[in-house]
Amino acid sequence: MAREIGIGMIGCGVVGQGVLRLLHDNARSIEARLGGKLVVRRIAARDSGKARDPVVPLDLLTYDPQLVLEDPSVDVVVELVGGLEPAGSYVRQALERGQNVVTANKMLLAEHGHELIELAESRGVDLYFEAAVAGGVPIIRVLREALASDRILGLRGIVNGTSNYILSRMHDEGLGFADALAAAQAAGYAEADPTLDVGGGDAAHKLTILATLAYGARIASSQIPTEGITEIEAVDIEFARRFGYVIKLLAVARSLETADAASDRDHAPLDLRVHPALISERSVLASVSGALNAIYVQGEALGPCLLSGLGAGSLPTAVSVVSDLVDVGRNVFAGSRGRVPSRAFRGEHLVERPVRALGEHVGRYYLRFSVLDRPGVLARIAGALGAFDVSIEQMVQRARSTSGEAPVSVVMLTHAARERDVQAALGEIALLQHVVERTRMIRIEEV
Repeated sequence: MAREIGIGMIGCGVVGQGVLRLLHDNARSIEARLGGKLVVRRIAARDSGKARDPVVPLDLLTYDPQLVLEDPSVDVVVELVGGLEPAGSYVRQALERGQNVVTANKMLLAEHGHELIELAESRGVDLYFEAAVAGGVPIIRVLREALASDRILGLRGIVNGTSNYILSRMHDEGLGFADALAAAQAAGYAEADPTLDVGGGDAAHKLTILATLAYGARIASSQIPTEGITEIEAVDIEFARRFGYVIKLLAVARSLETADAASDRDHAPLDLRVHPALISERSVLASVSGALNAIYVQGEALGPCLLSGLGAGSLPTAVSVVSDLVDVGRNVFAGSRGRVPSRAFRGEHLVERPVRALGEHVGRYYLRFSVLDRPGVLARIAGALGAFDVSIEQMVQRARSTSGEAPVSVVMLTHAARERDVQAALGEIALLQHVVERTRMIRIEEV
C-alpha cells in the first residue's frame, strides 16, 4: 500500500483552490518526488454560498474548522485564512495536537512567529511558511537551507506586489497615485482597503521574517521603521527619471558590524527599514515591474544573488505551499521532524539584536521643495541645509509660471548625510517665508 500524508485545509479561497489544483494536476510528479501521496482529507471553508472551482471536492468540504483540526487522519494542517485571529488559534491548536502546519500567513508569523515555532519544536512537529514572503519566490528556503554555509551581509527586496504595481503604472503611464491605486484594484492586485500594502505594513511583516532567517535575530515588526507610498506623486516619478532613478518600495536589511567588532558580529546592530527609495535605473531591481517581487541578497562568500518572480496569485503562492507539504511529508516519512530549523537557526542560538534608529541612517536624499520663486529663496534653503552639514550634489528647478505667483518645484539630491541632520534642516526650511508646502524627502538607496 502506498504511503500517504493526510492534508487538512483551513481556508479555501484563491490560494486554497490553487493548492488543490496543483495537488490534482501534479499528483504523479509529487508522489515520485515524495515517495508517497499527499491526500486531502478535509477542507474547511468560511462562505457556504461561494462558488467553488470544480477542483474542490465537495464531499470533503466543511464549514467547521474543528472537523479539520480533530481529524486523526490529518498529518498536516494548511492554514490559508490569513490575519491574526482566528488563524492563530487554529495554528496553535494544530501544533498542540501534534499536527504539522504549513501557512502563508505573514502577519501571524511576524507578530507571533517565535511563539508558534517554539511550540512546534516542543511538540516535535514542523511549521513551514515558504509562501509567507514573496509568494512563489523561494526566498525562505534559500535563506534557511541553500545559504546555510554563508553569512548574509544584506538584502534589499521588493516584497509587496500591490505597491510595485502602483509605482510601475505611475512610472510607465504618468498616472497619479489615486488613479494607479484604482487600476490596481480593478486588476485584482489591491484590496478594497489597501492600507496594509500601500502603507508598508505588509512589507514590514515580511522583513521581520527575513531578518530572523538572515541574521538569527529575534525581531518584532514594531521595531522596523516603516513608510508607505501614499505620498509619492507623479512629479516625484518624473524628477526621479530625470536624474536616472526609479522609485520602488524597498525592504532593507543589513548587518552593521565593523571591522574592530568582528568577534562580536553576530550581536551587531541591524539596519532594518521599509520605505520608498530612489534606485538607479541600471539597478537589478529597477526592471522589476508590475506585481513581480524580487529579493537581492548579498552573501559574504556568494556575493550578489537575485531571486525574482510572482509574489502573489493563486498558483504562484500555491507552488510554495505545496513545496512545503512535500518537505513536511519527507520529514514525516523519515521520522525526522524538526530536521531543518524553521527560523534557519536553532532556537537557543537566536539573539536579541538592536535595530538602528532611522535618524542614524547615513545616505543620500532626494528633496523636493515647493516654493514661491523669489530672490534669495534658494540661497536660504541651501544655507539651512549647509548649517546641518547637508551638502547639495545636484539641483533642478521647474520653469516658473507666467505670472510668477504659482509655486514651483525645486529638487535637490544631496551627498551622503545623517538623516537626523537632514530632518533638522527640513524643520528650519519649513519656517522660511516662501516655502509653501512640506518638503518631500525620499531616500536614495545604492543597489
